[in-house]
Amino acid sequence: MQTYHVEAGEKNGRPVVFIHGFPFSHEIWKPQLAALGKGRFLVAYDVRGHGKSEPGDGLYTIDLFVDDLVELLDKLKLERAVLVGLSMGGYIALRAAERAASRVSGLVLADTRAEADTNQAKAMRAGAMKLIAEKGVGPFADDFVKNLFSPPTLAANRPCVDELKRIMKANGALGVRGALLALAARMDATAWLSGIKAPTLVVVGEDDQLTPPSNAAALVRGIPGAKMVVIPRAGHVSSLENPEAFNKALDEFLTAVA
Repeated sequence: MQTYHVEAGEKNGRPVVFIHGFPFSHEIWKPQLAALGKGRFLVAYDVRGHGKSEPGDGLYTIDLFVDDLVELLDKLKLERAVLVGLSMGGYIALRAAERAASRVSGLVLADTRAEADTNQAKAMRAGAMKLIAEKGVGPFADDFVKNLFSPPTLAANRPCVDELKRIMKANGALGVRGALLALAARMDATAWLSGIKAPTLVVVGEDDQLTPPSNAAALVRGIPGAKMVVIPRAGHVSSLENPEAFNKALDEFLTAVA
């Protein structure tokens, strides 16, 4: 499996690996790669079936995504790294913290949750898979983007909204449908939160509709020593919508756990 990735910062710096959400690509992390590289080795990659990574057969699970992540760490000769996961990337990071704890030196869980999908959410994902099969990724992205940003951004920051739509529409239907399958089938991570030993920061946009601050608070209650930062003027993609506040929180965390 060929996983596409980009690097920034200092090769001998502390490793930080960014894992994007559904259905995005490494491109959402541009504001972080540009600002946080001093003393750090930053890696952002495309999850299987997204961006420039190979799609494979489209039969995805979160555990398969974790396999790909560990393979990338091995390829880059990174014994341990801070994992920064947004939304689906958070699910991958949480599962990695359970399965490959020795490889995780820190966790940043952004706009994500521990709980598995409800039956209603699974049904919605099945409907999305059908829509994409019939009409392609474009119509799905046009509709899905409405759930991703705070109301002020949707109303007044068209460049930000259009950029995320471009990123979503660049993905192939096979990869997006495969990711929906993985999301619907993922395990509930609540049971292993108490066993996470890595320093953890939980970040959430104050206007996140998909994984609201209540989900972030549940993560903080479950993970020993976890801290929480609410990003103002941001929805589900807080790293892209308010990068200044997100970067400040991330920089402070990375400096504290160095």
